[in-house]
Amino acid sequence: MSTRKKRTTNSRTKKTRDREDRELENEIRESIVESSNPNPIKRALKIKQFQWTDKQKEFFKVALAENTKIVFVKGPAGTSKSLLSVYCGLQLLNNKTISDIMYLRSAVESSESRLGFLPGSADEKLRFYNLPFLDKLDELVADATSERLEKEGRISMYPVNFARGMNWKSKCIILDEAQNSTKKEITTVLPRLGEGTRCFILADPMQTDLHRKELQGGFEDVLKTFSNEESQSWGIETFEFTEEDVMRSALVKYIVKKLRQG
Repeated sequence: MSTRKKRTTNSRTKKTRDREDRELENEIRESIVESSNPNPIKRALKIKQFQWTDKQKEFFKVALAENTKIVFVKGPAGTSKSLLSVYCGLQLLNNKTISDIMYLRSAVESSESRLGFLPGSADEKLRFYNLPFLDKLDELVADATSERLEKEGRISMYPVNFARGMNWKSKCIILDEAQNSTKKEITTVLPRLGEGTRCFILADPMQTDLHRKELQGGFEDVLKTFSNEESQSWGIETFEFTEEDVMRSALVKYIVKKLRQG
């Protein structure tokens, strides 16, 4: 292929991608309806865009649909579950549908990393534990924007066991690493969801750190309970990524595939 033809092909490919990105952004805007959010964001966010795959675009359509209230997201490591959910939270924030994003994670420790032995105050220890959320936030917005969101109380991070007694209205709740949450913890989160709240529950059942066998499988049990048409009519959706959707690297895709084969 000549250099001129190659440039023309690349130019057309870029134009096609740009058009698809604009179409996706328009679909997202149309799918989000403003709620009776009492505390909308005042300054619009500039959210970074990526070359989303067809599967990721399919996820956005489900996650940001007007009637969607809860999305159970299952998939192996490297499928961008957390990034996609934070992206949706930022879009909902930008469109004034919600007032803030709350990131929850079970305080389950791996065999090597004990939370109590980490340096610093309790807040500093929890911040270390919530680095995955902060990393995704930094991927999607500028550092100054991330700092502003935290300063304005637009983002917050808590261990999942802090949910008891709370009442969440007009929030985006992201329960990450839900394979490390017990069934009791997950079912404690769900009744907290008030008007105007969107919830994402993310899990990779292959990566549980729950050492007691009787505590494992909580996510799968709850997922099974709500995987039916009746639940869907109430705005409860399920979405699954597979090893074919791994985006982190070709090596991770291979590793996940081999591990699943056992």
